[in-house]
Amino acid sequence: MTTTTEAAEPEVNSAGFTHKQILVIMSGLIMGMLLAALDQTIVSTSIRTIADELHGYSAQAWVTTAYLITSTLATPLYGKLSDMYGRKPFYLAAITIFVVGSLACSMATSMYELAAFRAFQGLGAGGLMSLALTIMGDIVSPRERARYQGYFLAVFGTSSVVGPVVGGLLSGTDQILGVTGWRWVFLVNVPVGMIALAVVIRVLHLPKRPVTKVPIDWMGISALIVGLVPLLVVAEQGREWGWTSGHALFCYILGALGVLSFIAVEAKQGDAALIPLRMFKNSTFALGVVISVVVGAAMFGGITLLPQYLQVVQGASPTKAGLLMLPLVAGMMTGSILAGQLISKTGRYKYFPPVGAALLTSGLFLLHFVSADTALWVVMVFMAITGFGLGNLMQPLTLALQNALPPKDMGVSTAAATFFRQIGGTLGVAVFLSVLFTQLAPNITSSLEHAAQQPAYVQALQAGANSDNPVDKQVATGLMHKDPAVAGQVLSDSSVIQKLDPTLAQPFKEGFADSMDRVFLSATVVALIGFVLVLFWKEVPLRTAGGIQARKDEIVAADAAAV
Repeated sequence: MTTTTEAAEPEVNSAGFTHKQILVIMSGLIMGMLLAALDQTIVSTSIRTIADELHGYSAQAWVTTAYLITSTLATPLYGKLSDMYGRKPFYLAAITIFVVGSLACSMATSMYELAAFRAFQGLGAGGLMSLALTIMGDIVSPRERARYQGYFLAVFGTSSVVGPVVGGLLSGTDQILGVTGWRWVFLVNVPVGMIALAVVIRVLHLPKRPVTKVPIDWMGISALIVGLVPLLVVAEQGREWGWTSGHALFCYILGALGVLSFIAVEAKQGDAALIPLRMFKNSTFALGVVISVVVGAAMFGGITLLPQYLQVVQGASPTKAGLLMLPLVAGMMTGSILAGQLISKTGRYKYFPPVGAALLTSGLFLLHFVSADTALWVVMVFMAITGFGLGNLMQPLTLALQNALPPKDMGVSTAAATFFRQIGGTLGVAVFLSVLFTQLAPNITSSLEHAAQQPAYVQALQAGANSDNPVDKQVATGLMHKDPAVAGQVLSDSSVIQKLDPTLAQPFKEGFADSMDRVFLSATVVALIGFVLVLFWKEVPLRTAGGIQARKDEIVAADAAAV
């Protein structure tokens, strides 16, 4: 008797994709996201070197602000256009714009040129993140999606470690292949972007969708620009200007008028709006957006300051500080992947946001106790707790927001979630940096006054004044003469602390650590607000069909109803 064993057909999901095909598509999407995530961390590490090279130290903030403004503004536009005309063309356009912008940045001859090129680059970055998550929402159901989205969050974790390392290496090298080292900070995006383009073109085959002929909401876009640009500018520049200065007040007023105009325009536009206001009638989505803003503020505001603590207080180089962030990244990846697997198996996400928010709050509160003498391993444990909380929170948050609205709104809902999280992060960084620098001067002064009463420190001052080390001599002499400019010098260039004798440096480290404590306590309060909010967040059963299949089902149902 002869039996024939046929090879088992690979399992296909509701949208017609096998697990292998999904992984291949994911590779292209992740590479696109990696471009945006890695670029930010590499540039933030290198910007000071770049500013020195281009003789524009005072203009470096505008390089960051220009990128932030265009990437934030472009995010909801990509979501809306992709809902109308399809995802793939706009994802390819986002990668192309980003690569061209990167190439232009590498050729900049001044900081103002670089700011203009970064603004163009940001136009591409705005679509890389939201469209990648939206495309995943199209090809897999919310329940199935939980298995994969952890890998996207892992991209951010990886970039926070790899970025500072690569940025430090590139900006610290004089020349690579005859090109100035810092220019490779932008040039590295070109080959990665080209590979991402090739992969997406080759493997991303989505069904053609009917074009929705809705006029583009140019009035809404214009009002959003008027509303957001002044607010983002003051968030970045307010610490330098003064939060109650004339420039800041003008930005507040103009921004408020723009936001009110945007709301009025969107209400009038209905479904044609850039961000349709009807979405906020869904309580799950509306509360989820508020949670996104709060979590973004706590996450970006609190965690972006950790490398500063590691560099200033622990004495780590930018490269080493990036590596020391590994516990945070490992915690985030572990929490995200674990949450994703459990959500995929159970179909429930209700318990993960409260657990994640509680761990995030606890981790930030523990970091509040970190001092200049805290052992590094203790700090890393606290970082791991914070990261694990973020992983359990961010994964279900994105999933729930995509699931809360109909599949036809997949692009605009995902873009809105990303958009509001970026707004929260920008506000968080601005507020927490303001808290840090407000506290630094008085805390360092207090630490110096206390140290002056210690015989060992007085002896170190006398030795420093007679030292051959020019930094020790300058600082010690200034402190002995009670020159207030010494503290200002250290605040403007924190690298001075690492060049000082350890005894002379200790009060500065203590002042900085005390100021960071206040920052982490502020971030804890923000995270606690997020924890309270998620307790009131209702769970919506996860759909079992992806966006593509759900739209097919809607068409079939509409046709049946018509008959």
